[in-house]
Amino acid sequence: MRKENRKFNELRNIEITPDVNLYAEGSCLIKCGNTHVICTASVDDKLPQWLKGADKGWVTAEYSLLPRATHTRVNRETKGVNGRTAEIQRLIGRALRSIVNLEALKDFIIHVDCDVIQADGGTRTASITGGFVALYIALEKMVKKGQIQFNPIKESVAAISVGVCDNINLLDLDYDEDSNAEVDANFVLTESGNIVEIQGTAERNPFSKNCYLELLELAQVGIDELINKQKEAIKNAKI
Repeated sequence: MRKENRKFNELRNIEITPDVNLYAEGSCLIKCGNTHVICTASVDDKLPQWLKGADKGWVTAEYSLLPRATHTRVNRETKGVNGRTAEIQRLIGRALRSIVNLEALKDFIIHVDCDVIQADGGTRTASITGGFVALYIALEKMVKKGQIQFNPIKESVAAISVGVCDNINLLDLDYDEDSNAEVDANFVLTESGNIVEIQGTAERNPFSKNCYLELLELAQVGIDELINKQKEAIKNAKI
Protein backbone atom coordinates (compact mmCIF):
# COMPACT_ATOMS: atom_id res chain seq x y z
CA MET A 1 0.00 0.00 0.00
CA ARG A 2 1.40 3.41 -1.00
CA LYS A 3 1.44 6.31 1.42
CA GLU A 4 -1.83 8.27 1.55
CA ASN A 5 -3.41 5.30 -0.30
CA ARG A 6 -2.15 6.56 -3.64
CA LYS A 7 -3.02 4.50 -6.69
CA PHE A 8 -0.18 3.18 -8.84
CA ASN A 9 -0.85 5.86 -11.47
CA GLU A 10 -1.48 8.75 -9.08
CA LEU A 11 0.82 11.72 -8.46
CA ARG A 12 1.58 13.00 -5.02
CA ASN A 13 -0.27 16.18 -4.10
CA ILE A 14 1.11 18.84 -6.48
CA GLU A 15 1.11 22.56 -5.70
CA ILE A 16 2.85 25.24 -7.76
CA THR A 17 2.73 28.72 -6.24
CA PRO A 18 4.04 31.53 -8.49
CA ASP A 19 5.69 34.81 -7.47
CA VAL A 20 7.32 33.61 -4.25
CA ASN A 21 10.42 35.76 -4.80
CA LEU A 22 10.06 39.54 -4.71
CA TYR A 23 13.11 40.27 -6.86
CA ALA A 24 13.44 37.49 -9.44
CA GLU A 25 11.85 38.05 -12.84
CA GLY A 26 10.19 34.65 -12.51
CA SER A 27 9.71 32.40 -9.51
CA CYS A 28 7.61 29.64 -7.97
CA LEU A 29 7.50 27.18 -5.12
CA ILE A 30 6.70 23.68 -6.29
CA LYS A 31 5.54 21.05 -3.81
CA CYS A 32 5.41 17.42 -4.90
CA GLY A 33 4.25 15.74 -1.74
CA ASN A 34 7.04 16.34 0.78
CA THR A 35 9.52 17.46 -1.88
CA HIS A 36 9.60 21.26 -1.96
CA VAL A 37 11.72 23.30 -4.37
CA ILE A 38 12.02 27.07 -4.85
CA CYS A 39 12.69 27.93 -8.50
CA THR A 40 13.78 31.39 -9.65
CA ALA A 41 14.60 32.73 -13.11
CA SER A 42 16.92 35.73 -13.39
CA VAL A 43 17.43 37.71 -16.61
CA ASP A 44 20.98 38.86 -17.41
CA ASP A 45 22.35 40.77 -20.40
CA LYS A 46 25.97 40.14 -19.45
CA LEU A 47 26.75 37.27 -21.78
CA PRO A 48 29.75 34.99 -21.27
CA GLN A 49 32.53 35.42 -23.81
CA TRP A 50 31.64 32.24 -25.71
CA LEU A 51 28.10 33.55 -26.40
CA LYS A 52 29.09 36.95 -27.75
CA GLY A 53 28.43 37.17 -31.47
CA ALA A 54 26.60 33.83 -31.46
CA ASP A 55 23.25 35.38 -32.49
CA LYS A 56 21.42 33.53 -29.74
CA GLY A 57 20.68 33.70 -26.05
CA TRP A 58 21.00 30.97 -23.44
CA VAL A 59 19.22 29.29 -20.55
CA THR A 60 21.31 27.74 -17.80
CA ALA A 61 20.47 26.16 -14.46
CA GLU A 62 21.89 25.68 -10.99
CA TYR A 63 20.66 23.18 -8.40
CA SER A 64 21.24 23.14 -4.68
CA LEU A 65 20.16 20.88 -1.84
CA LEU A 66 19.91 22.99 1.31
CA PRO A 67 21.71 21.59 4.37
CA ARG A 68 18.66 20.24 6.22
CA ALA A 69 16.54 19.32 3.21
CA THR A 70 17.12 15.66 4.08
CA HIS A 71 16.88 13.45 7.16
CA THR A 72 20.43 14.32 8.16
CA ARG A 73 22.29 17.56 7.54
CA VAL A 74 24.45 17.78 4.42
CA ASN A 75 27.26 20.31 4.04
CA ARG A 76 26.88 23.25 1.70
CA GLU A 77 28.87 22.91 -1.51
CA THR A 78 31.18 25.88 -0.94
CA LYS A 79 34.16 24.48 -2.85
CA GLY A 80 32.46 23.57 -6.10
CA VAL A 81 29.59 21.20 -6.80
CA ASN A 82 29.85 17.43 -6.54
CA GLY A 83 29.20 15.06 -9.42
CA ARG A 84 25.54 14.47 -8.61
CA THR A 85 24.79 18.19 -8.41
CA ALA A 86 26.63 18.92 -11.66
CA GLU A 87 24.72 16.14 -13.45
CA ILE A 88 21.35 17.45 -12.20
CA GLN A 89 22.20 21.03 -13.18
CA ARG A 90 23.06 19.94 -16.71
CA LEU A 91 19.83 17.94 -16.92
CA ILE A 92 17.68 20.91 -15.87
CA GLY A 93 19.47 23.22 -18.30
CA ARG A 94 19.11 20.79 -21.23
CA ALA A 95 15.44 20.25 -20.48
CA LEU A 96 14.61 23.96 -20.42
CA ARG A 97 16.73 24.86 -23.44
CA SER A 98 15.03 22.13 -25.47
CA ILE A 99 11.76 24.09 -25.65
CA VAL A 100 13.18 27.62 -26.07
CA ASN A 101 13.89 29.39 -29.36
CA LEU A 102 17.34 30.61 -28.32
CA GLU A 103 17.70 32.85 -31.37
CA ALA A 104 14.70 34.89 -30.16
CA LEU A 105 16.49 35.30 -26.81
CA LYS A 106 19.54 36.90 -28.45
CA ASP A 107 21.70 39.04 -26.13
CA PHE A 108 20.18 37.57 -22.96
CA ILE A 109 20.98 34.69 -20.64
CA ILE A 110 18.49 33.40 -18.09
CA HIS A 111 19.71 31.70 -14.94
CA VAL A 112 17.24 29.24 -13.43
CA ASP A 113 18.09 28.42 -9.82
CA CYS A 114 16.46 25.42 -8.16
CA ASP A 115 16.90 25.25 -4.39
CA VAL A 116 15.58 22.16 -2.64
CA ILE A 117 14.29 23.10 0.81
CA GLN A 118 12.83 19.67 1.56
CA ALA A 119 13.57 16.39 -0.20
CA ASP A 120 11.47 13.22 -0.38
CA GLY A 121 12.40 11.89 -3.80
CA GLY A 122 12.03 13.43 -7.25
CA THR A 123 13.97 16.64 -6.60
CA ARG A 124 15.40 16.81 -10.13
CA THR A 125 12.03 16.22 -11.78
CA ALA A 126 10.34 18.80 -9.53
CA SER A 127 13.12 21.26 -10.41
CA ILE A 128 12.48 20.87 -14.13
CA THR A 129 8.70 21.18 -13.73
CA GLY A 130 8.94 24.22 -11.45
CA GLY A 131 11.87 25.68 -13.38
CA PHE A 132 9.70 25.82 -16.49
CA VAL A 133 7.10 27.92 -14.66
CA ALA A 134 9.72 30.38 -13.38
CA LEU A 135 11.27 30.60 -16.85
CA TYR A 136 7.94 31.19 -18.59
CA ILE A 137 6.99 34.00 -16.19
CA ALA A 138 10.38 35.68 -16.67
CA LEU A 139 10.06 35.53 -20.46
CA GLU A 140 6.56 36.98 -20.37
CA LYS A 141 7.88 39.90 -18.33
CA MET A 142 10.66 40.41 -20.89
CA VAL A 143 8.03 40.66 -23.63
CA LYS A 144 6.06 43.15 -21.55
CA LYS A 145 9.18 45.28 -21.03
CA GLY A 146 10.03 45.18 -24.74
CA GLN A 147 13.29 43.28 -24.19
CA ILE A 148 12.23 40.55 -26.62
CA GLN A 149 9.53 40.56 -29.30
CA PHE A 150 7.70 37.38 -28.27
CA ASN A 151 7.87 34.58 -25.74
CA PRO A 152 10.36 32.11 -27.26
CA ILE A 153 8.97 29.03 -25.49
CA LYS A 154 7.81 26.54 -28.11
CA GLU A 155 5.85 24.23 -25.81
CA SER A 156 5.65 23.11 -22.20
CA VAL A 157 8.06 20.63 -20.66
CA ALA A 158 7.84 18.70 -17.39
CA ALA A 159 9.50 15.74 -15.73
CA ILE A 160 8.37 12.83 -13.59
CA SER A 161 9.79 9.70 -12.00
CA VAL A 162 8.42 6.20 -12.52
CA GLY A 163 9.58 2.86 -11.25
CA VAL A 164 8.88 -0.76 -10.51
CA CYS A 165 8.41 -1.79 -6.86
CA ASP A 166 7.46 -5.36 -5.98
CA ASN A 167 6.73 -5.95 -9.68
CA ILE A 168 4.22 -3.07 -9.78
CA ASN A 169 4.71 -0.03 -12.03
CA LEU A 170 4.44 3.16 -9.97
CA LEU A 171 4.18 6.84 -10.87
CA ASP A 172 5.98 9.63 -8.98
CA LEU A 173 8.16 7.76 -6.50
CA ASP A 174 8.81 9.13 -3.04
CA TYR A 175 12.13 8.50 -1.29
CA ASP A 176 11.18 5.17 0.27
CA GLU A 177 9.81 3.83 -3.01
CA ASP A 178 12.83 5.09 -4.94
CA SER A 179 15.22 3.47 -2.46
CA ASN A 180 13.59 0.06 -2.88
CA ALA A 181 12.70 0.17 -6.57
CA GLU A 182 13.68 -2.67 -8.88
CA VAL A 183 13.60 -0.20 -11.78
CA ASP A 184 13.98 3.57 -11.41
CA ALA A 185 13.49 6.04 -14.26
CA ASN A 186 13.03 9.75 -14.89
CA PHE A 187 11.21 10.97 -18.00
CA VAL A 188 11.42 14.52 -19.36
CA LEU A 189 8.63 15.02 -21.91
CA THR A 190 7.09 17.92 -23.78
CA GLU A 191 3.40 18.72 -23.99
CA SER A 192 3.22 17.13 -27.45
CA GLY A 193 4.66 13.91 -26.05
CA ASN A 194 8.15 14.29 -27.50
CA ILE A 195 11.02 12.96 -25.43
CA VAL A 196 13.70 15.32 -24.13
CA GLU A 197 15.56 12.88 -21.91
CA ILE A 198 15.18 9.49 -20.24
CA GLN A 199 17.24 8.28 -17.31
CA GLY A 200 16.52 4.66 -16.48
CA THR A 201 18.28 2.06 -14.35
CA ALA A 202 17.66 -1.56 -13.43
CA GLU A 203 18.64 -1.81 -9.78
CA ARG A 204 18.61 -5.62 -9.72
CA ASN A 205 17.65 -7.48 -12.89
CA PRO A 206 17.41 -6.05 -16.43
CA PHE A 207 13.94 -4.94 -17.48
CA SER A 208 12.19 -5.69 -20.74
CA LYS A 209 11.30 -3.42 -23.65
CA ASN A 210 7.63 -3.97 -22.81
CA CYS A 211 8.28 -2.77 -19.26
CA TYR A 212 10.02 0.32 -20.65
CA LEU A 213 7.02 1.12 -22.89
CA GLU A 214 4.64 0.66 -19.96
CA LEU A 215 6.72 3.07 -17.86
CA LEU A 216 6.77 5.61 -20.69
CA GLU A 217 2.98 5.43 -20.95
CA LEU A 218 2.66 5.83 -17.19
CA ALA A 219 5.02 8.81 -17.23
CA GLN A 220 2.89 10.49 -19.89
CA VAL A 221 -0.12 10.31 -17.56
CA GLY A 222 1.84 12.21 -14.93
CA ILE A 223 3.31 14.71 -17.39
CA ASP A 224 -0.14 15.65 -18.69
CA GLU A 225 -1.31 16.43 -15.17
CA LEU A 226 1.85 18.36 -14.33
CA ILE A 227 1.52 20.53 -17.42
CA ASN A 228 -2.03 21.41 -16.41
CA LYS A 229 -0.65 22.45 -13.00
CA GLN A 230 2.02 24.56 -14.73
CA LYS A 231 -0.57 26.35 -16.84
CA GLU A 232 -2.70 27.06 -13.79
CA ALA A 233 0.29 28.55 -11.95
CA ILE A 234 1.25 30.72 -14.92
CA LYS A 235 -2.32 31.94 -15.23
CA ASN A 236 -2.21 33.04 -11.59
CA ALA A 237 1.17 34.78 -11.89
CA LYS A 238 1.47 38.56 -11.70
CA ILE A 239 2.85 39.47 -15.11
